Order: sequence, then structure tokens, then C-alpha cells
Amino acid sequence: MPLKHSSLCLLSLTLSLSLLGCPSQRVPPADASKLSPLAERQNTGYELHGQRVEDPYLWLEDATSEAVQEWTQARNEDFRRYTDSLTQRERLYQRFQQLWRYDDEGTPEPCLLSERIIYRTKRADQDKWVVHMRESSEGDSRVILDPNSWEETESLASFTPSPDCRYAAFGKARAGDENPVISVLDLDTLEVLPDSLQGWRQGAVDWLHDNSGFYYSSKPLAGEVPEGEHHYWHRGWFHRLGTAAEQDLLVAHDDEVKETWNSVSVSEDGRWLIIQRSLFNKTELWLQQVGSDERRALVTGMEDQYSATVLNDKVYISTDWQAPNYRVLRTDTAQLGREYWTEFIAEREDRLASFQGIGGRFYARYLHKAATRIEILNEAGQSQGSVPLPTIGTASTWGYWSQPEVWLAFSSFTHPRAIYRFAAETGELQLYKASPIDIDPSDLVVSQHSYPSADGTEVSIFVMHHKDAPRDGSVPFLLTGYGGFNVSITPRFSTVKAVWVQNGGGIAIPNLRGGGEYGRAWHEAGMREHKQNVFDDFIAAAEWLEREGWTHRDRLAIAGGSNGGLLVSAAVTQRPELFAAVLCQVPLADMIRFHKLGLANIWTEEYGSADDPEMFPHIRAYSPYHNTAPADYPAILVTGSENDARTDPAHARKFAAAVRAADQDLGKEQPILLHVQGDSGHRGAVTIDQNADHYSRNYAFLMEQIGLQAQQPALSASEAAGQQGEITTSD
Repeated sequence: MPLKHSSLCLLSLTLSLSLLGCPSQRVPPADASKLSPLAERQNTGYELHGQRVEDPYLWLEDATSEAVQEWTQARNEDFRRYTDSLTQRERLYQRFQQLWRYDDEGTPEPCLLSERIIYRTKRADQDKWVVHMRESSEGDSRVILDPNSWEETESLASFTPSPDCRYAAFGKARAGDENPVISVLDLDTLEVLPDSLQGWRQGAVDWLHDNSGFYYSSKPLAGEVPEGEHHYWHRGWFHRLGTAAEQDLLVAHDDEVKETWNSVSVSEDGRWLIIQRSLFNKTELWLQQVGSDERRALVTGMEDQYSATVLNDKVYISTDWQAPNYRVLRTDTAQLGREYWTEFIAEREDRLASFQGIGGRFYARYLHKAATRIEILNEAGQSQGSVPLPTIGTASTWGYWSQPEVWLAFSSFTHPRAIYRFAAETGELQLYKASPIDIDPSDLVVSQHSYPSADGTEVSIFVMHHKDAPRDGSVPFLLTGYGGFNVSITPRFSTVKAVWVQNGGGIAIPNLRGGGEYGRAWHEAGMREHKQNVFDDFIAAAEWLEREGWTHRDRLAIAGGSNGGLLVSAAVTQRPELFAAVLCQVPLADMIRFHKLGLANIWTEEYGSADDPEMFPHIRAYSPYHNTAPADYPAILVTGSENDARTDPAHARKFAAAVRAADQDLGKEQPILLHVQGDSGHRGAVTIDQNADHYSRNYAFLMEQIGLQAQQPALSASEAAGQQGEITTSD
């Protein structure tokens, strides 16, 4: 059955928003009855803090095992066979191809110490951006790097020119593995130099201004550290141009704590090095003058979060020290002691999300009700007004302190990403490049609301739907969320979400605790022993959507990835009757063993560790894999990626096996499927074809379960030039 409970007839909306009615009018549902056998349930487990922890699918952690590979292949075949039969899949695939293939040109990137300009282009028939360079704004252009000439799954992970654009360090990754290998390109001759670097996962390049070399970071190779620890011991190095890796100098490292990240950056004027050691939301900083061996501490102790910028021999320090919503402090490069720090920007009611010096002014980006507000300040810290934004949305700025141009990118749920120039002298925002995506979002409406969570905490939520959608519970909705790692979920345009709404669905996005929308306290209220608050917030959002008439649980799908995959897997194991379909992507699901897989021990700052006897009962209480009690589960699609450098696909395999075995019909009435994607990483695949295939199958699966049919409306942005949807705010 495509719907878990009694069906609801749908109301007709508009010509461009056509929903099918009762299930009797629908195409025959895909057959989920012929799935592969259940995974073998073994008598495996372990003792922890005097308690027995059952782990019957522990064997599925070993991706090198032939049995695991065969089991995974069979589940992938189940997934493809089922999704091949969905009428929505092909329509979505064609729509995504239409929306994601277009001719585009990026913004110019002027070189700091020369007239050269770097920019990028991508044609509709290309998957990867091509890098170009001009000798000046009026000069001829030439291609300096074309990743489309590489193997199909190879991608350009980074491209960092020297300040005068004489050289560039570029990183080549493969199949989404987030393991770039950095090479050096001579931008005069276009010759790739023989230079090599230390370690793996090479990145964070920052050049010295004399082109003598650059700083970078990497992790040690297997065999250089104790077994299994090559995912840790992140280090900063200096590479002198024209030398081999063996001659690189180790300049930033931690010999005691393997989970810290260590890096070096160069100030814009080329005179100062900022050495950073971080452990998620805690930071230590040192300052060193280029050419000097003296390294002076700016802040140590790993107690709060700090970042620093050096401009005109002043150090600007963004921090949450004694300021949960963040503030900016200032001191002189000659006087780094905390007793010399003065407050440059005081803490405000809104969270300070970023702070930049561009064109001789400062731009402080705040989050106001989870949307961007940018305040302008002079060197004395006095407010010079705000940047006028097109509507409620998400904006970012960039540029150099020493150059006048201020660039701004803006996006919102109903406003595809556009690029602007900001004229600071006049306060005018000038459109530089509108989005080339061929879509008309003018029929989409977004509103912001709040609802009470289980403990009475008010949580904000964005709701997006078609302007003619009824509020009678009949609209199929997709509820998504994240709720972790201080990550802020702000209004951004998504073609996937827009297509969902244009086909008759609705989207709901709550700002869950654990995120960064409302400062440090909001984040801490959803981490470690408070993690259940995040799941309560999400479940309360689903109940609110139904209570307020936006949708009905028979029409409600949920989706989340990574930490959001943990979110939806916890939600469905705690309240399986509340949802009709679940898309659980690259999740963490075995929270008792998560820190033993790959690099995940660095996340114990966020989740805690089950090895800690005080955290163990909190984690065991919600760990989705360990809480798949027998129930009538909704349709569930669990996905993983073979080359995921963050969340091991073992989580997806184990959770899919456990939840299907616990389902009262063994995942055959409402399908419970697994797909481990090949040639993909945590962020997806490399090519448009691959991504269109993945997204069309995943979202066709959700649509099938909640009665949403994919249409192909002939929409064109040019037909509605200048029209944009509006966001309203209500309490």
C-alpha cells in the first residue's frame, strides 16, 4: 500500500499544480513484496558499563567482507528494481537535468598583488567548472584548468592561486572521497610542477606573498601513526616551492590530542601568520610575524571559540567567550595579552555569524530569526547602517580589505542565488548576475512560525507551499531538519524543494535545538546529554503541522542527511506512526559505536561517548540502531555512500537491516530499502547524471508513499522576469 493509514482525497489546486486524487485514481503502486531475504541476525554483542549491548548486525561493519559486499549488492538491486517502476522517477530525472544544466559564468576573482583575474565557466553540457585567467580586466582570456578533461569521477576540490596569480595549488579528489591530492600549476606555462606534499586529505593552502611557498594541512598516511589513527593527527605544514614532500616543515601540530585540527593562515598584507588549533567549538590561537621564529600565544586553554583576523596591525577576535551570541574584540599585534583586549562589537540579541573587513569597512553578518542581517561598521566600530537585502534570506559577502569592491551572494527559499555588488559609499545593492536556473518561483509562498516543543521551548519553523494550496490536511509535506554542530539552517533556494512544491507538495524546515541559529545556548541545548531535545523538537514540528491543518500524518514524509540522518532515524524509531515515509541519508545510527568508525571520534564533543559511563544511558536511550523495537514502521529508504569520508556506510547497512527485521510486515507492505551509492561521497556524486539519478530515485520513493505525482510544468524564469515570492513572518 502506498499510504500507511486511511487515504485522504486531494483537492485540485491550479493548472500548474496538479495533484492526483484518491488512491483509486493513481497508477498501480510499485511492488515491494519481492525483497531480498532479511539480513542474518547473529548472536553478537558486548559488555559496556556492566550491561549487555546486543549488536546482531555487527558483521555488516566490514565493508571488505565478501558476504557484506554481496548482501549490499542485493539490497542495491532491490532499490533499483523498486524505483525503476516509479512513474515519478523519470519525470524527476528529466526535470533535474533541465534545471541543473545551463551555461554559467562565475564572478571575477581579482588577484591581490597583480592585475590578473581568475574566473570560472560551465556550459550546460559540462559537469565541472572550467578555470580561466585574464591578464587584466581588458585582457584576453585563456583556460588554465579544465577538470572536464579528467576521469569522469575526478573533481576539482580546491584552487588557490598565489597572491599575484603566478602559481596555483589545486586539489584533485575522486568520487566524492574528500581526499584531494594537491599539485602546483605554473600559470604562465600551464605546466604542473613536480612538487609533492605530505600526508592525505591535503588542503587549506595559503601562500606567502613572495611565492616562496605555501602553508597547507593534511593527515598522516597509514603506517605513520598507530593503526587506525591516520584519520586523526591533523597537521599544518610549510611547503617550499620546487621541493619534495620530504623537505616540508611541520609547523602546526598537537602531540597529545589526536582529534584536534591544526592549520596556518597568512594575513592579507602578508606580514602575519595565524596558527590555529581547534576541537570543534573550542580554539587556541597564536600569532607569528613572517620571517620570525617567535610564536606568541593569543589565546590558549581550549575553553571557547575564537577566530582572528589581522588588519593594519590590529587583531580582530570573533568569539563566544562570555558572549553566547558572539562578539568581536580588538587588540594590537604588539599587545596580545587578554588584558589589552577591548570590545569592538558588543554582543547583540541576534547571533553574530561572521565578521569581515572589506574595502576599509567591516561587515558583521547577524542571524535574525534564522535569516541574514548585515551591519556595516567603520574602523572606530561605529555603525554605518545595514546592507539592503532583496528579502528575508541568506547572504554572504567577500572581498579584500585593501580593495574597494564588495561582493554579495543572496539566496532565499523563493529567490535563486544571485550575485550583487555593494556600493558602500551610496548604500546601493547592484545586481551583477541573476540566477541562470530556468525556474519561476513566483507561485511559491513561505511563512515563518513558531511552535512549542515537548518541554515548552518555542521553536521557529519555515513553511513553504504553493500559493493556492489548501490548509485542510490534504497537502503532502516534506519535513526536514538538522539540529546539530552549531549549524544554522537559513533560507536558501533549493531546486529539489522548489520542484517538490511545484508538484503539489509542501516543505517544512524547523530551526531545531543543536543548531546555531540562536547562539551558543541554543546549540548546547541540543548536544550531549540534551540530544533528545532535538528529536523532541522535530517530532513536535510534525505534530504542529498536523494540528494546524498543513498536512496529515498519512501525507507526511521526513528527510535528513548525516546528523540529519540520525535525526530522522531517531524520530521514526520513537514515533513510527507519525510519518508515512522516511528518507534517511548517510546517517549516524549506531551511536554506541559511532566513535570507533573512521574519524568519528572527533564528534564526541557534540554527542558524548558511550565509553563515558555518564553519557552511556543518554546515548543508549536514543541510538536508532539499538531502539528498533517491533512496530508497524512506515516506508523507509536508507542511503549510504561508498566513499563517505565522514559517516561510515556501516551505519546505513546496520540500521536498514535492523529496522526491516523489526517491522511487522518485514518491510514489504511499506517498503524498507537500502541503497549504498557507488562513486559517491558524503556530499553526493560528481556528475550531474549521477546526482539526477540519485535525487530522482530518492524523491520518487517519497512521492510514491504520500500520493504526490511528479509533473513537468513548462516553467521559465524569463516568463516571470523580476517576479519573486515573498516571505512573511507570523507568531
